[in-house]
Amino acid sequence: MTWSERTVVRDGVRISCRNWGGVESPVVLLHGLAGHAGEWDVIAQHLTPRHRVVAVDQRGHGASERHPHDRSRAAYVADVVAVIDQLDLRQPVLIGQSLGGHTAMLTAAAHPDLVRGLVLVEAGPSGAGPDVPAVVGRWLDSWPVPFPSREAAAAFLGGGPVGEGWAAGLEERDGAWWPRFDRDVMVDSLAEIAQRSYWDEWTTITCPTLALLGQFGILAQEEYGRMLQQRPETVAMSVPGAGHDLHLEHPDVLLQALERFLPDTGVSNRRRI
Repeated sequence: MTWSERTVVRDGVRISCRNWGGVESPVVLLHGLAGHAGEWDVIAQHLTPRHRVVAVDQRGHGASERHPHDRSRAAYVADVVAVIDQLDLRQPVLIGQSLGGHTAMLTAAAHPDLVRGLVLVEAGPSGAGPDVPAVVGRWLDSWPVPFPSREAAAAFLGGGPVGEGWAAGLEERDGAWWPRFDRDVMVDSLAEIAQRSYWDEWTTITCPTLALLGQFGILAQEEYGRMLQQRPETVAMSVPGAGHDLHLEHPDVLLQALERFLPDTGVSNRRRI
């Protein structure tokens, strides 16, 4: 199966999407900070036979607008709404990892009529903390760019499926490989999350929700416990041996969870897995 590029323009900002086709039961896939739509290729290929699948390069990432002026949470959410509207995706399930999960969560909270279901992969309502933008900035500064090859990039970025997934988002210029994002845009995109939490938004979500936590991810078990306490109907799953990029490390586990959760696969009785 192959995808075609679709472009959505909102407020002068170009948002690039991988349209995997399909007709019914739409699914929108949202990557994390400094990521790209291609991270979801394996997941998208498996979902396409039963769903219309669209993977989004969020603003500032991948093939989308590289230097958007607005890096706010509201801008990210408005982009998702524009994708839903302009690509005629009727009540999709939003699936997001990390920052993409946060975007999906805020979209479901602000636009309950537009969203059929929500899947959070290593994402939750707690704020990142005031030090996180600086920490992420130093991490991005440590990248020895340009990389001489994708293989070298994959090795630096963790190796295995995680490193390969990250390296797949690089672009080739003059025989070297560069990130498809601007470092300052990435740091700015974390500014609001660093200053506040989003528990109020979490409690207003009404659609069925699946939350997946990696055993060695960056989100604390306590946060997921509080999420379940506030919304006990949430389906919660902890993935043994997985880290923050569990969608790359264990796509088979994620797919099994999605098969049990997505409404059109017969799952209507939400429960803890």
